[in-house]
Amino acid sequence: MRYYSLKNPTITTDFKTAVINGIAPDRGLYFPNEIPRLAPSFFDQIETMDVHQMAVEIMTPFVSGEIPKDILEQIIKKTLDFDFPIVPLATNIGILELFQGPTLAFKDVGARFMAQCLGYFNHEENNQEITVLVATSGDTGGAVANGFLGVKGIKVVILYPKGKVSDVQERQLTTLGENITALEVDGVFDDCQEMVKNAFLDSEINSKRKLTSANSINIARWLPQMLYYFIAYKKLKKQNKTLVFSVPSGNFGNICAGMIAQQMGVPIDHFIASTNVNDTVPAYLESKEYSPKPTVPTISNAMDVSDPSNFVRIQKIYENNFSLLSNHLSAYRFTDIETRAAIESIYVDSGYIADPHGAVGYLGLKKYLEKNPEKYGLFLETAHPVKFLDTVESSLNIKVPVPERIKVLFTKEKQRISISDYTDLKAYLLT
Repeated sequence: MRYYSLKNPTITTDFKTAVINGIAPDRGLYFPNEIPRLAPSFFDQIETMDVHQMAVEIMTPFVSGEIPKDILEQIIKKTLDFDFPIVPLATNIGILELFQGPTLAFKDVGARFMAQCLGYFNHEENNQEITVLVATSGDTGGAVANGFLGVKGIKVVILYPKGKVSDVQERQLTTLGENITALEVDGVFDDCQEMVKNAFLDSEINSKRKLTSANSINIARWLPQMLYYFIAYKKLKKQNKTLVFSVPSGNFGNICAGMIAQQMGVPIDHFIASTNVNDTVPAYLESKEYSPKPTVPTISNAMDVSDPSNFVRIQKIYENNFSLLSNHLSAYRFTDIETRAAIESIYVDSGYIADPHGAVGYLGLKKYLEKNPEKYGLFLETAHPVKFLDTVESSLNIKVPVPERIKVLFTKEKQRISISDYTDLKAYLLT
């Protein structure tokens, strides 16, 4: 499999180079030169397949020639060692829980897969030191920190916006130490992301450090997220329902990966991008104009992204055809007031405690099903509610049980370095 830059298709490379470099030399995102279509026999027997066996078959075309099958099997086993339950909520609504991993967030899968791949490639290069540079709006930082903690030859530098992530999220990326460093940025997520992209193109930095990214711009972080959709279909196949997914969307990597799963053959009827008031994509589908605005802080902070990097990949999947895209994708925006009301409604109706992002996904699904009641929808619950204690507890007037793995974070001191702009980041990386 070859990968090419979405800015200039003549720039191509292999999986290993794309993973190590993060983005193309022209700052474009890498995209596979083909999306393999799985044979009908794969889906005929998907219910009886072991999840690990299934995942190896799915990922093999994307890493073929770069990672031997036995190594890929080990990577998959280390990546998918927890469950992805589907919780029934109503007759035609279910919750796909993606937060059962070590950092209680859906990004554990992509972060672990990438960490294992990079660890393998780095071993081939005699453990040359690599710096993983990543921007986070919330959960990416903790998942990446956990996935790469202690990996030989790799340092992790995480940029996060000051005061715009939850206390638990901040603790997950500032209390690990070892090879993990957190940089607290005086700005918003888009500022962090822009700094990361600038660093990749800075020749002075690259002459001193080998950089790669662990954001969903990196194919090894992005592509494994399609496994959620295969796993969900595997669980629901017997029910023979017309399946739609509502995805809480910020940088749009997760929903984009779902679209790759659809292209590979998963019978997904429709996608719903559920956003907070950072609504660049809903506005685009309404007006055909892509006009990012300044980012607005919300209680669903992991989605506080005004210019989602992965939307260019979504446009490529649908051949930059607006009509084709709008036939496969709906998008809705919701306010914090609506999100809090949804958290309360879900709890009152079912006893289920949703986090703010899952609540936005629920609202998007409900809105879509109003006109499509014959379909069955899953909304993605992307993080454990404990990661947003203040919001959830104040919305429900209850105490959320705190898992032991989170309690231990409160016994550790936060360690972070404050920076204001790219000049500060560059100075740090050159020290």
